[in-house]
Amino acid sequence: MKLKYIKLFMLSATVVVAMSACKKEVKPSTAIDDQSALTNAGDIETATIGTYAVLRDATYIRSAHFLTEYQGDNVAQGQPSSDDLSRCYRYTHIPTGTHGANFWKQAYFVTVAANKIIAAIPDASAADLRQLKGENLFLRAMMEFNLVRVFGRPYVQGNGANPGVPVLKEGVTDDTPARKSVKEVYDAVLADLLKAADLMTVSKSDIFASKEVAYALLSRVYLNMGDNANTIKYANLVIASGRYKLLQGSDYQNYFTVTPEANAETIFAVRYMKTEDQGFGAIGSMYYSGTPGSLSTPGSQGSTGYGEIYASQQYIAELDKNPADLRHSFIAPYKINGVLQYNPKLSPAAPMYYVTKYSLQEGVVNLSSPVYLRFAEMYLNRAEANAKLGNAQAALDDVNLIRTRAGIPALTLAGIAGAGKSALDVVLEERRLEFAFEGQRAYDLFRNNRPMVRNYPGTHALNNTPNTIITQTIQPTDARVIFFVPQYEIDNNKNLTQNP
Repeated sequence: MKLKYIKLFMLSATVVVAMSACKKEVKPSTAIDDQSALTNAGDIETATIGTYAVLRDATYIRSAHFLTEYQGDNVAQGQPSSDDLSRCYRYTHIPTGTHGANFWKQAYFVTVAANKIIAAIPDASAADLRQLKGENLFLRAMMEFNLVRVFGRPYVQGNGANPGVPVLKEGVTDDTPARKSVKEVYDAVLADLLKAADLMTVSKSDIFASKEVAYALLSRVYLNMGDNANTIKYANLVIASGRYKLLQGSDYQNYFTVTPEANAETIFAVRYMKTEDQGFGAIGSMYYSGTPGSLSTPGSQGSTGYGEIYASQQYIAELDKNPADLRHSFIAPYKINGVLQYNPKLSPAAPMYYVTKYSLQEGVVNLSSPVYLRFAEMYLNRAEANAKLGNAQAALDDVNLIRTRAGIPALTLAGIAGAGKSALDVVLEERRLEFAFEGQRAYDLFRNNRPMVRNYPGTHALNNTPNTIITQTIQPTDARVIFFVPQYEIDNNKNLTQNP
């Protein structure tokens, strides 16, 4: 990666970022030079909003979703697509994949933008500047963590010794950075988040970073490292903050249709306004298509979206074990006269269970503000860590908190033992139900050394001969649980190595 190719994009002068805590026009990069841009609090605040704006770039958000969620067993692709997302789903990655390249490039744009601001603010600055420095440290850490999970093997494999990604720090101008180890990247992430949490003292809305946002990501990072004690520590800090609550009843059922600022469970989300609706280019377009004239009634493919990625039969079977589970609210089966429709472009045909977690925000069919961190995760992070520490009842208590919220029966230690399950088994089952379509499932399995087993209709069957064999099993040690480093980066940087 050549840093000279990575420019700080602040959006055009016509874009107004209407966020609740800061409503400022974001100046274009041509209007802000490195020498004069970051000399006072106002300009630094404007530049920080610009960093958030770079994060919101559709190429990053959309590609990040495809790279993380489509590896899982909660989704089924109902037909072949010319988009590179098919390779993400089928584990047939290539070094020139579009979404890997988009994700890598935009993540480093965010990093470079954050670095400029981090470098401009001394640690001993006034509280408002320390807050802004902390927010940029969080954004850099978020990018580093997301990158290393996509391009570096799970931390628990080799205790972080495998190749990770380059780490770009403020003030460093190396044009050809080499990959750091996974452990080194995680260490950089932890250092940034811990410092960010120390610097941030302002409780902004959930579309900005704050101390609790940093704590929440620390809990996730430590969970993926296998550091159970710290996973619990930082989950507890978020829970004890009193800033968030689990939504209940109809509020929970409508979770993804309201704006993040109005959602008491969201910890951090990437905010999109009505004027930023991506239409058929939105994440939700892949999952849902509505009847013309109705925003909330499932319809045929191509009406309001592509509607070609469905909830898998495997996921629906788990959800249907409890018909009263409120999480059915996030699934919209496409039916005609009460009959479930199937996509016939595969053999066997895929049932069309539309997903609505990325649709219908504020009544706009393809609008959503993807949630990156939410309060339920703190309980289930803590549950997984306690299960691994042998604290089975504590783990079950947190699982039951989420189950009760979903309107399904609580579990007992005797009951799960009678079913031949461990506390960790039921934690992972609950994480699957709760965080489906939110980019977590593959990481939940692989960090626990469990295979991904897809036994349902989908284009993964096209990897098999004959194509009616619908089971695909991906072991956690498989080379393709991570993606290739983008080929254009390899070509431009002699110090970068490729994944095998």
